[in-house]
Amino acid sequence: MPAPAAPAPAAPPLDETMLAMDVVDTLRHAETLVERELSAEDRAAQLKQRLREIYAGQGIAVPEHILDQGVAALEEHRFAYRPTPPGPARSLATLWVTRARWGRPLVFALGLLVLLGGGWWFGVHRPAEQARIAEQQELEEGLPRALRAEHARVLATTQEAAPRERAARLLAEGEAAARAGALGDARARLASLQELQQVLAQDYAVRIVSRPGEPSGVWRVPEANPRGRNFYLIVEAVDRNGRPVEVPITSEEDGRTARVSKWGLRVPAEEFERVRQDKLRDGMVGQPVVGVKQAGQMAPAWTVPTTGGAILSW
Repeated sequence: MPAPAAPAPAAPPLDETMLAMDVVDTLRHAETLVERELSAEDRAAQLKQRLREIYAGQGIAVPEHILDQGVAALEEHRFAYRPTPPGPARSLATLWVTRARWGRPLVFALGLLVLLGGGWWFGVHRPAEQARIAEQQELEEGLPRALRAEHARVLATTQEAAPRERAARLLAEGEAAARAGALGDARARLASLQELQQVLAQDYAVRIVSRPGEPSGVWRVPEANPRGRNFYLIVEAVDRNGRPVEVPITSEEDGRTARVSKWGLRVPAEEFERVRQDKLRDGMVGQPVVGVKQAGQMAPAWTVPTTGGAILSW
């Protein structure tokens, strides 16, 4: 006789809560098989009948009250996932869940922002602010004090009216520029006062260059008068020890001013010829000194006739 069929293995037991959840999930999948036009009672009966068939096919015995609970839970949408509505709470929760994806780039970006901000603060803003404060202090205190000090030095150096009047004008203009916040103009007036004082303080002699291989005089044809000639003695400024002294000289040819120790001094043709003949006799100029500049004076006192015109190159 054939051996009796082995009994089917018993289905694993489920507690009622898990079973109810499973029933609801099964109902969701089976709901499409139920006619939508049925009344609520007929629909519930149909769902329960469908559940019995499904679980019977799986060998799972489901109590009647569990089926009733499942149908009721389906109607109440219990155990159904309802996404959180959009809002701050949902956004914060999403950010927290996805922090592994955006956290490191955000930290890097924040670090870079801090680094750039610190570089701008210490490399641009702070130096600019310190420079602004320094300039303000210079305008309010430094420049006015320096202008008055240089003005006082000029007055102590000379009794000539012209440089004293010029010093007073430069002082007034410099102080006005400082009050107006015109730093460049105020500095320029201070530089002019300092240069004026330096010129007044100089003490030197002007002599004709009388060395082998160097000219003692030159002549030029002026552009304005092609038929004329301008004559110049090549002179140099030296102190009491014979050392060169740089003085501000303005060229009458192009208006350029430079500090030089040697330049061309314009003289009449007769003076030029006298010096030329003197040098031709023995190669030396017998009386080379043509002017003396003493401290407190603006210009040398000349011992030769001259217009004071000059050239810087020849």
